[in-house]
Amino acid sequence: MKAINTVRMGGVDILPLVEGGKGVSVSTGVSAGAWAAAGGAGTVSIVNADSYDENGQPVPQIYHGRTRRERHEELVDYAIRGGITQARVAHEMSGGKGRIHANILWEMGSAERVITGVLEGAPGLIHGLTCGAGMPYRLSEIATRFGVHYYPIVSSARAFNALWKRAYHKSADLLGGVVYEDPWRAGGHNGLSNTENPLKPEDPYPRVAALRKLMRGFGLDTTPIIMAGGVWWLEEWEDWIDNPELGPIVFQFGTRPLLTKESPIPEAWKQRLLTLKKGDVYLNRFSPTGFYSSAVNNSFLQELRERSERQVPFAMAAEEDLVVPYGIGARKREVFVKADDLPRIQQWEQQGFTEALRTQDSTLIFVTPDRAREILADQADCMGCLSECQFSNWSQRGPNYSTGHKADPRSFCIQKTLQAVAHASGPDAAQVLDHNLMFGGTNAWRFATDPFYANGFVPTVQQLVDRIMTGR
Repeated sequence: MKAINTVRMGGVDILPLVEGGKGVSVSTGVSAGAWAAAGGAGTVSIVNADSYDENGQPVPQIYHGRTRRERHEELVDYAIRGGITQARVAHEMSGGKGRIHANILWEMGSAERVITGVLEGAPGLIHGLTCGAGMPYRLSEIATRFGVHYYPIVSSARAFNALWKRAYHKSADLLGGVVYEDPWRAGGHNGLSNTENPLKPEDPYPRVAALRKLMRGFGLDTTPIIMAGGVWWLEEWEDWIDNPELGPIVFQFGTRPLLTKESPIPEAWKQRLLTLKKGDVYLNRFSPTGFYSSAVNNSFLQELRERSERQVPFAMAAEEDLVVPYGIGARKREVFVKADDLPRIQQWEQQGFTEALRTQDSTLIFVTPDRAREILADQADCMGCLSECQFSNWSQRGPNYSTGHKADPRSFCIQKTLQAVAHASGPDAAQVLDHNLMFGGTNAWRFATDPFYANGFVPTVQQLVDRIMTGR
């Protein structure tokens, strides 16, 4: 195994190990600070991060506004206060070692306001901004304003080329690194394009080599590329280390830090990770963002799949083969479906799926009355956690804060489910986890097979970093 040496990143020499940012209340100041204290770059998530009361308990993010816009302002306030809190905790935990990065989704609601508010409220505590889930052109401008390094997340050389030519060339000196997030292997939301097959993962090496070739053309020979997604043992990536074609490479670990003493996720989630099998994590496209995402295949995702499978086209007036009348809603408003679909609809109704909900694609899905009430309530309670949401049709940019499309009942409230899974506790925690979204990288099944975790061993962050540095 080659020696794993420090790398120059963000103006200092650190271990080539980055903690990946993990959404709502999962990448906290405790985990990020511990990772930085171990010599790498820790990452706090400022996507609706927790703040705490005088007893050290998370402040519940409860919304009182009567309108979506009012609730959105509450959400922004929660996010800024939580981000500042976690930055302070990370700074204290790190003891001045390593680097502390803040991660945010560009498609988060009012992302720029949140980033700005956190940096203003935690001056000097954050050394870098990591941002993906969209095309964050203004990331370099924000970083320049506050004098911090920035780390865009891309899934292809083409995406970085667009970012560089439009904006980043103006702030090249603060570009700390470029995160290549593999769209097939990384956990959470992924950047698969419409031309890429989610079922056929591509070898990341040629894609990263193409990214480095492009960067060299911009004079970025020594700017690190951070490989994110699918990294477990570094000995499996030995040919990437000190490779002249790739240049400086840093490795990002998003899934593995979930199973550490400092990880804030519920104990039931940690135990679930130890039982996963190969194939238990898969790419799906149910997210209200419109992106693919990688998550544990639990009853939550199974219900979403079944919901979409109970789906038929319809029309408001008879046309072509949509000629059979069918009544929907309490008033049995007449719509028209295919003759071939009517027997399927009747079968679903006999199974209890009696409520027909319309989608933006002129289809009907069939769910139970309880599920219909939950879906409609979640759509009505929207607080604008995304810049645009397919599930609720919220848009922070659209007229009247709407996408202009019908809300899509085939998706879900991502804020609600991520808050639930991050804060699950008590005897029902395992059930809560099964009925909510559990993000994870596709390599999460390796917890059960890696001898490092034998007999349910849960390491500290320092123990994990020490293990990673051995290469094994």
